Amino acid sequence: MTRSTTGAALAFASGVAVVYLLPALPPLAHAGFVTVALGIVAWRRRGLRLPFWLLLGAFWAQWHACLLLCSPFPDDLARAPLVVEGRIASIPTDSGLARRFLFEVEQARHEGEPIPFTGLVRLSWYEDAPPLRAGELWRLPVRLKPRHGLANPGTFDFERWLFEQGVQATGNLRRGEPPQRLDGGAGRYWLDRWRQGMAEHLARVLDGAPALPLVQALVIGDRSGFDQDDWEVMMRTGTNHLVAISGLHVGLIAGAVFFLVRWLWSRSARLTVAFAAPRAAAVGGMIAALGYAGLAGFAVSTQRALVMIAVVFAALVWQRTLRPYHALVLALVGVLLVDPGAVLSPGFWLSFGAVAVLVFSLGQRLPSRDLWTRWGRAQWAVGIGLLPLLFLLFGRASLIAPPVNLVAVPLFSLILLPLVLTTSLLSLIPGLRSVPWWPLQWTAQLLGWCLDGLAWIADLPWAAMALPERPLWVWLAAGAGAVLMLAPRGLPGRWPGLLLVVPMFVLVTPRPGYGEAWFTLLDVGLGLSAVVRTRDGTLVYDTGPGFPSGFDTGSAVVAPFLAAQGVRRIERLVVSHADRDHAGGLAGLAERIPIDRIDSGEPGDLDRPRVEPCRAGEGWDWSGVRFRFLHPADAGFSGNDASCVLRVETGGRSILLTGDIQARVERRLARESGEALASDVLVAGHHGSATSTHPDFLDAVSPGLVLFASGYANHFGFPVAEVRERVSARGIPALDTGLVGAIELRLGPDGAIEGPLTWRERAGRFWTHRADGIH
Repeated sequence: MTRSTTGAALAFASGVAVVYLLPALPPLAHAGFVTVALGIVAWRRRGLRLPFWLLLGAFWAQWHACLLLCSPFPDDLARAPLVVEGRIASIPTDSGLARRFLFEVEQARHEGEPIPFTGLVRLSWYEDAPPLRAGELWRLPVRLKPRHGLANPGTFDFERWLFEQGVQATGNLRRGEPPQRLDGGAGRYWLDRWRQGMAEHLARVLDGAPALPLVQALVIGDRSGFDQDDWEVMMRTGTNHLVAISGLHVGLIAGAVFFLVRWLWSRSARLTVAFAAPRAAAVGGMIAALGYAGLAGFAVSTQRALVMIAVVFAALVWQRTLRPYHALVLALVGVLLVDPGAVLSPGFWLSFGAVAVLVFSLGQRLPSRDLWTRWGRAQWAVGIGLLPLLFLLFGRASLIAPPVNLVAVPLFSLILLPLVLTTSLLSLIPGLRSVPWWPLQWTAQLLGWCLDGLAWIADLPWAAMALPERPLWVWLAAGAGAVLMLAPRGLPGRWPGLLLVVPMFVLVTPRPGYGEAWFTLLDVGLGLSAVVRTRDGTLVYDTGPGFPSGFDTGSAVVAPFLAAQGVRRIERLVVSHADRDHAGGLAGLAERIPIDRIDSGEPGDLDRPRVEPCRAGEGWDWSGVRFRFLHPADAGFSGNDASCVLRVETGGRSILLTGDIQARVERRLARESGEALASDVLVAGHHGSATSTHPDFLDAVSPGLVLFASGYANHFGFPVAEVRERVSARGIPALDTGLVGAIELRLGPDGAIEGPLTWRERAGRFWTHRADGIH
């Protein structure tokens, strides 16, 4: 592999990566024309060849993205009643309340008329779901909406994940026309059907053992059995890469079969003469890798591993000398040719980053004779080299991952993984099914003890560390510092690389000055949560919804947002009232961040100790920012009308938060509060319901901006047309979190208001759903 070839490969990969930073894609035809034109010129001029490969990579990524984006699910059919036909395209999972699965839509109808939509959708079947099998052909009555998720700073990008999975829409079954199973066969999803049968078999054998989710993850790559607490343990110990069929596992299986086949093949002189033992071993190893990746349904992580293994084994078969970094570059290009969207996966960067770190750090060193010394160096190199990347991708990293993985990786990979695979596959032998399969049960018990040990380690307060958002230069400096620290010992200036890493840990996060109030209305779906930051404290108003499934926006949205802003405690939490869409995230938020004081309009209905009632006229000041409750005046209210109405003021500008108060309370406030009600920004009551935002109240507040906290395409239709028209008729601009994501404003002591800034515009990429005006 020549230097020019390496350069071309890296240029192609860079072109692919750059495309996924774009907020929007250029017209595909224009990009194709420019790419072809540059290719013709570069054929003659060598100096233009690297730019051509860069542009070709960009065009390849754009074309691949267009397969999903150029024929999207129509916005005007969001939540409309549809009937779709297609096949179940994944193993259905049970969340307790619903069965969730991917569904390959082959035909779709609206009001009896066909619509031009096909593709992959993610469905939830909430009531009376029958046993579902991968590959079955169904006709289902559904309501769908385009690929859309919550959009907030510092939180998980659900839309990016859906795009990476190839999902075009999400939805659920609706009441009406009964679902019909048209064909019980597996179709082309026979592999998923077999994997589903294997998962059910393991569940029967282990009969609800605590380690069952781990066994299913290691055998078939199904991680749906893990709950949030399990993932928290693995994240804090840096062992999440061990609990599913990953590139490491596929490589170990391929390597083990390679050495076994080579040893057996070399025992026969006739076989060795016919075909060299290393070549035969490479073929055997590749077949084993394919088989094990198939157990995981050829998940993205195993696809990367397969390409990398194929590059190495192909060099053996064709007797080509391949340097480690050449193999890495070829594998990189191979993965991006198969799936350019892999660059969106954190696993892509972590897997290639880990190999690159090992090649760079250990490739130029003389190997130590001590196996444990070499293994310790490898863990040190990966731990240091990937630390900046982990903080950049996840906002936190495990500090004890190197010593934990020093033991856990060989334990899981060399002992537990072969043991789990062997006992699981042997349990499928027909003659043994009728007897208790104690080896597999003992293996599960051993795995359970290992999980208990990891949970004990994860409870150590210093096991993991979180960092707030950092400027780009901090991550670039930290990456350069890690490279210097891992460089060969003879390189001058190696340890000063530590100085480049220091800003990542010590940089002070920007915070409001005296008299400033930084306001963020978070996108929590059909619910409410707002954050007001001042120099002296942080206020959270409502925590968003919680659901019986266990998901809540307090832990999934509010806490990650605060962590990204460098907020480590909440000085005051106001829970307007006890309805689930306002208080549902309270428990999850309280588990993740300390809260000094809680106020509520319904303190007795919250399952928390020492909750104070909010009362009209009470308030407090933080560094020149005034907070005042305007309602309720007494304890005679309940439900929506008990909501705490809070006014935040600084520099003569103010924001009014009203919870879910309805027209009766609004009219009274308009009569009694007078000018004290006037505010520059109004967070409309009850998410834009027709029962709130009364004309008298709107006139009394006289806002310059109205904000609606509602989920996109919610089933209530909030904010309703009547309220939107009422606001529009007064010439007041309005923004809806369901359409624009989180909304940020900054009020200054001089009366200036910065913003509004909307998260979908500020941080959106070309896969980000934008549906202005759709409710």
